[in-house]
Amino acid sequence: MFHSNGLNRLLINYLIPSSLYNALPFRCLEFSIKYVHSLHHSKPRKRTNQFSKRSKLSSKAVAKKHKDDPKVYMRNTVFNIYRILKSSTWNSAKEQFLGLGIKWDSYTVNQVLKSHPPMEKAWLFFNWASGLKGFKHDQFTYTTMLDIFGEAGRIASMKHVFKQMQDKGIKIDAVTYTSLMHWISSSGDVEGAMRIWDEMKERCYPTVVSYTAYLKLLLDSKRVKEATNVYKEMLDYGITPNCYTYTVLMEYLVVDGKYAEALEIFNKMQEAGVHPDKAACNNLVQRCAKAGETRAMTQILQYMKENDLVLRYPVFLEALQTLEVANESENLIKQVNPHCATESISYDVASEFVGAADDFPIDTGMVMILLKKQSLLAVDSLLNGISDKNIRLDSWVVSAIIQVNCSRCRPDGAFKAFEYSIKMGVDLERTTFLALIGSLIRSETFQNVVDIVKEMITAGHSLGVYLRALLIYRLGRARRPTFARRIFNLLPEDHKCTATYTALISVHISAGSVEKALKVYKTMKKNGIHPSLGTYNLILAGLERAGRVGETENYRKEKQSLLIDDHNRNGAQMEQKICDLLFLG
Repeated sequence: MFHSNGLNRLLINYLIPSSLYNALPFRCLEFSIKYVHSLHHSKPRKRTNQFSKRSKLSSKAVAKKHKDDPKVYMRNTVFNIYRILKSSTWNSAKEQFLGLGIKWDSYTVNQVLKSHPPMEKAWLFFNWASGLKGFKHDQFTYTTMLDIFGEAGRIASMKHVFKQMQDKGIKIDAVTYTSLMHWISSSGDVEGAMRIWDEMKERCYPTVVSYTAYLKLLLDSKRVKEATNVYKEMLDYGITPNCYTYTVLMEYLVVDGKYAEALEIFNKMQEAGVHPDKAACNNLVQRCAKAGETRAMTQILQYMKENDLVLRYPVFLEALQTLEVANESENLIKQVNPHCATESISYDVASEFVGAADDFPIDTGMVMILLKKQSLLAVDSLLNGISDKNIRLDSWVVSAIIQVNCSRCRPDGAFKAFEYSIKMGVDLERTTFLALIGSLIRSETFQNVVDIVKEMITAGHSLGVYLRALLIYRLGRARRPTFARRIFNLLPEDHKCTATYTALISVHISAGSVEKALKVYKTMKKNGIHPSLGTYNLILAGLERAGRVGETENYRKEKQSLLIDDHNRNGAQMEQKICDLLFLG
């Protein structure tokens, strides 16, 4: 049986080849699959001879050149397109794109996709670009679209994009394969990710990023023997490990309790000219803190002190707590992180600052201390103070305040933080909006739900078919038909489907307004939205309750026609299936 000692010996024997000791120091590459294509897809620049006459421009020409800097223009263009995608309906966005008067090339489309517009609109934009005259997607745009689906966990959609690349003969390089392997592995399909690795080796040469991603995949799944062979193969092929490669190996050894071996790698990589960066040090300190290992943590902190590196605040708190439990000195960690030292004051002292917000600077650390202590009344007071002073917190901090208030069943505190985000222009994530909606529904604060949905849609976040229908239905059951109609009217036209129309019908049925329900049904049919069995169930129940026998029989016949129409049932769309799930019973 092969034990992890095999990898430990390999790291000692093969980690630093002798030829690497004489190599020049090189900059560590932080592993990033999502943006690695941007390294190879920047706009080319013409090389100019600084001694040629043509390069001797007048001062006016130089000024004009800087004024028309294409990088500035591209940044503004991409931001403008992103804003349109996020805040407009798709039909409106298409019309605005045609009026921009820009050249739609691969670089522009790829940069827009990398700006992370809402996923559904990113896919619509990707397909819209395919139909532009003279435009053709390449490996860069395809890989970015593949990453967007992968990050969202839409593995089937990601594989569909990859299949399109293959069918259309688009070049597939190591970057694309590495992205595919990473996201399939992240979804839990390790065997599938390993098959992608084998396919990549047959078709192209893996890079150091590819090898590092595969090493991490194997080590995370406890396949130490395979990882040992892959690492040896990487060295035999002359591929030099980068900073992240070493970090992956050290993290594995720390988790496995091999602290001495991890420190040996930490020292030897520096001798080879590969210096641990801030991200590597933070990861290692966090791993050591979780494992309660203070000796290795102290050595890493000493390196950070000598190289002017600092910890992220959450990591600082974890490491500080580990040192306190072990009764170790805290002087070094506070010297390394002076920016956190003032934030590490005791919780009791921290609460005293809240009442004097005008006299003391308020920062992220103070908010996080109060949240960790669950001093939510103090957070409310703090928000009032910084709102009056127009102090802007980061998006993730405001999201944390909302999430904690929601988890503690404090909808008023959560909504106060939401109002602060609106006033200060802080963008919130979709999950934060959903947490807010759930908390307010449970507390029956329905007016505020409408405000949040309005802001969520304005921000470009989709409620999703199921949640849209469920929210309208829930408001109807709570006897709030006005709020339900307002939610329905806020939805973009392309978000109004069988499920949402049927939910609105259920609202009117619950309120006893059969006429209004039938009016919604007719509007639904007029707009080309097909009813489902759940739609007919609601209408029949409402008509029977109202004693309208003749109309009941007509709609029952329509329902029977739908039941015997095998073609329609086999081709039922997702929104119709969701509609039946909600209303068929």
